[in-house]
Amino acid sequence: MSSINVSSKNMTHKSALVTGASSGIGAVYADRFAKRGYDLVLVARDHARMEALAERLRRETGVVVDILQADLTDAGELAQVEERLRTDTHISILVNNAGVSAASSFIDQSPDEVAKIISLNTIALTRLASAVAPRFVRAGDGAIINISSAVALVPEFGLTVYGATKAFVLFLTQGLHFELGSKGVYVQAVLPASTQTEIWERSGWDMNALPPAMKVDELVDAALVGFDRRETVTIPSLLDAEQWNTFDAARQSMIPNFNQVDAADRYRLASKPYVRQLS
Repeated sequence: MSSINVSSKNMTHKSALVTGASSGIGAVYADRFAKRGYDLVLVARDHARMEALAERLRRETGVVVDILQADLTDAGELAQVEERLRTDTHISILVNNAGVSAASSFIDQSPDEVAKIISLNTIALTRLASAVAPRFVRAGDGAIINISSAVALVPEFGLTVYGATKAFVLFLTQGLHFELGSKGVYVQAVLPASTQTEIWERSGWDMNALPPAMKVDELVDAALVGFDRRETVTIPSLLDAEQWNTFDAARQSMIPNFNQVDAADRYRLASKPYVRQLS
């Protein structure tokens, strides 16, 4: 992992650290926060692409950009990004964007492929949030943007491991909202549907076989509207927000019924014939 300070200017502005920043969603988030006046810390494996992005953003916006080349599935390199989040008091926004998928079905994925998806999409994301959250709480300010996916809500799509990791990200975000929101820390889950990023090709998908997808710029701009509104869950492609509200209200309505000392009648009544038979 290498760190390059691309400007000698003192870092007096707030900064945003963006993972998966070399392309796609991460690169657009970097562009948008730079245009909002934030200095940047870009994290990804592809140093050359980050350097090109940094040079453009410095030229167009005058912000300070620091490049951290890191593979977040490598424990040592991940630890260095964690340390940056713990100690750099200029960083007030973490964009947890880095992620990976696989085109193959669960039974065709090797244990190593499964482990890589889980490692990047959940473990690295959680460790980075864990590294920065205590400092945000002490400051009473800060924001964590976690990129989940609409797949988190659709097991029917068959992206079992990827979808499970994104469901984890959604739950984590909702949990952090309840834990940290009252302490001044804003946490947002963004659930893109199909988006025109390189993740599909890198995962082995046939791009010609995929349905039309949202442009990355439109996705991020919509997500930032949700960010400015302080939404906990932002689904840019969902046309009717009441569908999510109804879904979430149905979930909340079940909560009082979970903590029961007796099993539901439908299970107790069904088991009685077996009890009599064994007696």
